[in-house]
Amino acid sequence: MTKKVNELYDEFRSGRVNRREFMKKLALATGGTAAAVIILPGCNGTTASAQKSGSVTLINEFITYPCATGEMRAYLSIPEGKKKLPGVIVIHENRGLVPHIQDVNRRMAMEGFISLAPDALSPVGGTPEDQDKGREMFAQLDREETVKNFVAAVQYLKTHPRSTGKVGCTGFCWGGAMTNQVAVNAPDLNAAAPYYGTTPAPEDVPNIKASVMAHYAGNDERINAGIPAFEEALKQAGIEYQIFIYEGTEHGFNNDTGTRYNKEAADLAWGRTVQFFKKELAD
Repeated sequence: MTKKVNELYDEFRSGRVNRREFMKKLALATGGTAAAVIILPGCNGTTASAQKSGSVTLINEFITYPCATGEMRAYLSIPEGKKKLPGVIVIHENRGLVPHIQDVNRRMAMEGFISLAPDALSPVGGTPEDQDKGREMFAQLDREETVKNFVAAVQYLKTHPRSTGKVGCTGFCWGGAMTNQVAVNAPDLNAAAPYYGTTPAPEDVPNIKASVMAHYAGNDERINAGIPAFEEALKQAGIEYQIFIYEGTEHGFNNDTGTRYNKEAADLAWGRTVQFFKKELAD
């Protein structure tokens, strides 16, 4: 079965099948959806097939790092080797550190980064298997402490033995809003790429030291209402920024496990984000 699972994973990572089709085939190969979800994070052992440059061997593990509330659990993915690499924080949506975000974290690492996906729900017991329950648990978090916990991830990656010291941050939905807050509160952050996240207060924008690339869905009235003031504040503060709006898409268009997934927009935004990080986090 291991050989079959790895073959399926290679098809998925190479883009020959989408995530829905991959999960369907994986469930058939492993005897059910529940088994597939358990197996997914470990597919191909520590090896993942790169989409553009052959194959990359990844070391994937759950770690903890010190933070304001004690310790944060996080999923760490690092390309095997000794070369020093820039770091990227990947922040989840309002369901927690689910398998989808772990997959996104691996994708980022495959692009040549030390990638870290913290679990915001660590202070309240961690992300549960039931994603609806996970969403409800966000109400238990203290906002100020949560921001500090993610800011601590910047320091963790900046001082990691394999790190060049450059750090970027990206996140989706709730994680997009948190990415903006990390940018506001972490002067050591070099680049921020929020996806359809609530914008920071205009008066806080001058605190941002990172370059910004923000992605928005075309049909997302509540979130997009904050764009004009955000852009004006970025201009006034002299911050290097880019804003992209993907017409015809819905909030959450990057999530390939959701009903609002838009492959064309997701691929375009991802390519832009990766190139942005490669440029801004270069030595």
